[in-house]
Amino acid sequence: MQDLIEIRSQAKRNIIVSAMLGLVGLFLASISFSILPKSLFLIGIFLTCGSLVTLLIAWLKYREPQFSFLISRTSILYKHRHGQWQLDWNNIQRIDVPKVTQGLQRIPLDMVAIKIKDYSVFLNNVSPRLMTNILMEQRSLLFHEMPASKDCASGTCHSDDMLEHDYFKDTKGIEYKGIQAMFANRMLKLRARLGYDLYVSGSELDRPEQEFVDLLRQCHLRVLSAPMSS
Repeated sequence: MQDLIEIRSQAKRNIIVSAMLGLVGLFLASISFSILPKSLFLIGIFLTCGSLVTLLIAWLKYREPQFSFLISRTSILYKHRHGQWQLDWNNIQRIDVPKVTQGLQRIPLDMVAIKIKDYSVFLNNVSPRLMTNILMEQRSLLFHEMPASKDCASGTCHSDDMLEHDYFKDTKGIEYKGIQAMFANRMLKLRARLGYDLYVSGSELDRPEQEFVDLLRQCHLRVLSAPMSS
């Protein structure tokens, strides 16, 4: 295993291309305003709006961290523009592509999922801003494998299920409040439904989800077996 494996997010690609397209679009829009009759100004407006959106996309790409994952011999470090989390290898129980039931089939999600052993160790290695972002962005996962008891006729069960309690006590008796507690309760809820605690979108990776899972599994196995072979 290498000392450090760097994974670049797909969102980081084509920054220069996006910026150039936006600038060229603005240039063409300025020309269209000067040469086209007023009756065709709408063309220039469309070009301007499209160019500004393209430049905004380029800016958002630029803001993303250079690498989404830094995989070392001791841990996995996930980096996001809202913060980061770090997970030690010895705190990982299972890694896989999560699957959900659709009819009679099991359909894989475009994500990588990790089941961890000890919440208390992990919770202290997650940025509060990232916790908040994950709670918001990954709410759609709650609609998968929803228990039958939640399928109520009033229509309020889904909205209630989106809320997480702001108190959590782990197996060691350590108490958490606020965003840490909400994040822990969300992990518990997703573990009960999908079998895992942490979920990362495939767009954060530089390869297909299953290939990334295979990479993490190989690293995990090598790290855990290293002391035995020394």
